[in-house]
Amino acid sequence: MTMLAQFLKNRGYLVSGSDVAETFMTDQVLKDNKIKVNSGFALNRTLEEAELIIYSTAYNGDNLEVAWALENKPTLTYAEALGQIFGQYYGVAVAGSHGKTTTSAWLGFTLWNGDLKPNVLVGSRVPQFAGASLIGSSSIMVIEADEYQNKLRYFQPKMVVLNNIDYDHVDFYPTPADYQQAFIDFIVKIPTDGYLIANYDDPIIRKIAPVHCRGRIISYAIDTAADYVAYGLHQANGRQYFKVKMGVDLDDETEDEKLSRIAITNAGDLGDFSASLPGKHNVSNALAVLAASVELGLPLYKIREGIAAFNGTARRLEILGQFQGADIIDDYAHHPTEIKASLKALKERYPDKKLRIFFHPHTFSRTIALFDDFAASFNEADEVGILKIYGSAREVEGGISGQELADRIIISRKDDGKEGKVDYFDSLDSLITFLRQTINDEQVVVLMGAGDIFRAGQELLGKK
Repeated sequence: MTMLAQFLKNRGYLVSGSDVAETFMTDQVLKDNKIKVNSGFALNRTLEEAELIIYSTAYNGDNLEVAWALENKPTLTYAEALGQIFGQYYGVAVAGSHGKTTTSAWLGFTLWNGDLKPNVLVGSRVPQFAGASLIGSSSIMVIEADEYQNKLRYFQPKMVVLNNIDYDHVDFYPTPADYQQAFIDFIVKIPTDGYLIANYDDPIIRKIAPVHCRGRIISYAIDTAADYVAYGLHQANGRQYFKVKMGVDLDDETEDEKLSRIAITNAGDLGDFSASLPGKHNVSNALAVLAASVELGLPLYKIREGIAAFNGTARRLEILGQFQGADIIDDYAHHPTEIKASLKALKERYPDKKLRIFFHPHTFSRTIALFDDFAASFNEADEVGILKIYGSAREVEGGISGQELADRIIISRKDDGKEGKVDYFDSLDSLITFLRQTINDEQVVVLMGAGDIFRAGQELLGKK
């Protein structure tokens, strides 16, 4: 909602809104853009004078304002509104279970840095955007396309960047097959002159892409066959480096297509690249940016510059500052696959530090459905702490507790030969008190999860 509000405000619309009183990381974006947000929900003159009400599907007719708007005003859900705007541009949708925010922001930044001036809407604050969106002059629009509640059905893309497919949003998709079908239905909509930028390290994508995509498939992978292949990954001086070459052994590519790609880039070996973002998963994200940027007409040297210069988004392995000599890192990882990828990246970046992870489980349904996977996700950490489960506007309780997850993690860590102790915290205040008493300069402290655990970092650093 924040990225959409910023985009509409900068397009000349009068925009205001309302929300719960809780603090969110995107609040600063709204403040910087002088978008008024009422705390709490109530009928008011601004609501009555509005010509259009756009509402989040986190709320429905049980919400006072939504119920009134549905009876009295033209209304659109967030996804419907974004879909209508997206359809007016050459639409590039970044989709997948993990990495959407980083990849959409990285692609938007690279295109902007290369003077293509796209419109970009990202579901998080991006420091190099001074907000969550970029307002450009070109016909290109890059969006982060969320699959939750199958919002993908509202978008008609010309290009889809598909990072991965890993079962999630279990409160909406009953089975992995249902979840996978949402992405199949999405790539079917790519026109014959459109593109699917596909991660061929993902076995599901590698299987479904040739069957269901009518457009051109441009694949990428690490150390395996694809159109764009990264290899030689290594870390140095807080950055990671890798090489990229063009694939030569793809079954679904004609010789003319291969020669066309090589002509665009002038060589089969594209040389060296570097990124400030840690982790193998971010090399994969960089490959997606590279592949999409080539097809959108950006010169290779500009792509290389953009990939190297991008500094990341809020809440994605973001260093908030230092407290008592320890880096305090905020990370949005809220799925077992994301947790393991973040821990691997952190281990590579901080090989000599004690890695302390404090995780805020997000939604009861996800915690229940992926319980065993969550329990096995933290074995790379030196220390683990678990908070009380953060529900949502849709889930306020349900069937499991953070303490149960902490107990199960203890068993998993013992089975892996790690220290069994896992602390449980029933409030942010108790976590903050604990951290103040235990942090030192031999550690890195990671506040992880999709809830409001970042507030612990703000308190420690005096940024609240």
